[in-house]
Amino acid sequence: MLSWLWQYIRPYRTRLILAMVALLATSALTLSIGQGIRLMVDEGFAAQSIEGLADALKVFAVIVVALATGAYFRFYMVSWIGERVIADIRVGLYQHLVTLPPSFFEDNLAGEIQSRVTTDTTLLQTVIGSSFSFALRNSLTFLGGLTLMFVSNIKLSLIVLAVVPFIVFPLIYFGRKVKKLSRDSQDKVASVGAWAGESLQHIKVVQAFTREDMVIGQFQQSAEGAFNVALKRIQQRAILIALVMILVMGAIAGMLYVGGSDVLSGQLSGGELSAFVFYAIMVAGSLAAVTEVYGEVQRAAGAAERIRELLATVPEITSPDPEKEQSSILQIQAEASELITFNDVSYTYPSRPNHKAIDSLSLGVQAGERIALVGPSGAGKSTLFDLLLRFRDPQTGEILIDGQPIHSMNLQQLRSLFALVPQQPVLFSANVWDNLRYGAPDAKEEDVIAAAKAAHAHEFIMQLPNGYQSFLGEQGVKLSGGQKQRLAIARAILRNPKILLLDEATSALDAQSEYLVQQALDELMKNRTTFIIAHRLATVAHADRIAVLDHGKLVAIGTHESLLTSSPLYARLAQLQFKQQAFSSDKTTSLE
Repeated sequence: MLSWLWQYIRPYRTRLILAMVALLATSALTLSIGQGIRLMVDEGFAAQSIEGLADALKVFAVIVVALATGAYFRFYMVSWIGERVIADIRVGLYQHLVTLPPSFFEDNLAGEIQSRVTTDTTLLQTVIGSSFSFALRNSLTFLGGLTLMFVSNIKLSLIVLAVVPFIVFPLIYFGRKVKKLSRDSQDKVASVGAWAGESLQHIKVVQAFTREDMVIGQFQQSAEGAFNVALKRIQQRAILIALVMILVMGAIAGMLYVGGSDVLSGQLSGGELSAFVFYAIMVAGSLAAVTEVYGEVQRAAGAAERIRELLATVPEITSPDPEKEQSSILQIQAEASELITFNDVSYTYPSRPNHKAIDSLSLGVQAGERIALVGPSGAGKSTLFDLLLRFRDPQTGEILIDGQPIHSMNLQQLRSLFALVPQQPVLFSANVWDNLRYGAPDAKEEDVIAAAKAAHAHEFIMQLPNGYQSFLGEQGVKLSGGQKQRLAIARAILRNPKILLLDEATSALDAQSEYLVQQALDELMKNRTTFIIAHRLATVAHADRIAVLDHGKLVAIGTHESLLTSSPLYARLAQLQFKQQAFSSDKTTSLE
């Protein structure tokens, strides 16, 4: 763990050196108190001298002031390094996480990842900012005190030292068990947090199905599991601490008996014994403190492993090397016949290796063309969007934009060509203004308002308590589905993309809003290449071409009218939908 942490500590070597100097100074000053006690006993009490006692107290006061000053610098420097290093780790971890493809987050719970970013790093901060300094200071005190003990009296030192092996070996044994249990404990805590976050995020569903008792029971079960693992870890640490205390205090008791006998026989002065007892207590206290901190360090080691696992995750999809990227740009066709080309593309989800989501699909799309993707659920429509945005890479075939394979393009440059309006609009815990400008951070105020008006969102925005400054809550919870969708469309309008991806963009709108937004989309789609996923064929009947997908295959392509006669699947879908619409219309008329 320390070797891994060093890469983050290294940039702050100067502060670390200052902290180490203060650490050494405070350890030396702490041990020098023993000499002050010796002078106080021998020159003051034993000699029954007021002047000797006063001189000893002056020396003692100087040591205490110097010790307090050193402790201030030590604590400040070490705490600063701890906070700074953890901030760097958190930033580095988050920077790494946002480079991972969406598939990673489909396989890992968001709450689990958040636990590693927050809880685990906080545990590390405790060790770096305090526990490590505490352990190092006590280790120095132990070594210095042990040295002074041998200088003072070898016989008594050997008595105390005899118990050290009986402490070190249990320390190693129990420390390893604590590390494993700490890792298990952190996993359990993360699981509890993930479960709580998920159930609270979908509280409407929980309450609508009256499953409060069930989720409380499941949460309680998870919390009890975390408690039981933590209890095992605590028991191991408690046994270790108790064992150290018994052995150390037993050694001190034996040393006091032998030392007291030497004082009574005149072989040792009272001041020398007092100083030796002070050193022995310092050594014993330091060893006990190191034993206790060792458990914290093992907990931090478990947390560090969890963080390093995330950092070791290699993104499956990355931008090419700048040299390769530049060479590929030089090879772009000057006048590509098609803007977007799918060449025999196939993709299979890792979780379903025997089922092709996209199966040998070839398709060319002209610049400015509106192409709709229709088909049953699971036909591969949304997967095509993921492939275009390089959220996933096809196993075979390739996708080209302006004649350039997209895997040879910089990811940010590639994705800057697109604007996505998903079926479930995504809004952030911010105000309206920040949500609209998410795709175009430098957009001017008048452009933001114009985009909102084009999406027919300006009117309801102005009715919010603070207009464009209104806070929308987590995931835009304060808005209706239709309002959220119109904000998502306004964001896409503001981005002014080269290629527009509409995934059921009007599905959450009522009839009036859909009509108004469709007009805005028609304006937005002019002279812009657009892919439209739609289950309601009436919304795509006027597309330039309609691609019919089934089980990942492109089974037909053409206009609405031509597909009604040439594609049995499209004709069946159209017949089912238009029958349903006619039935709904007749039912409404009869009710009236």
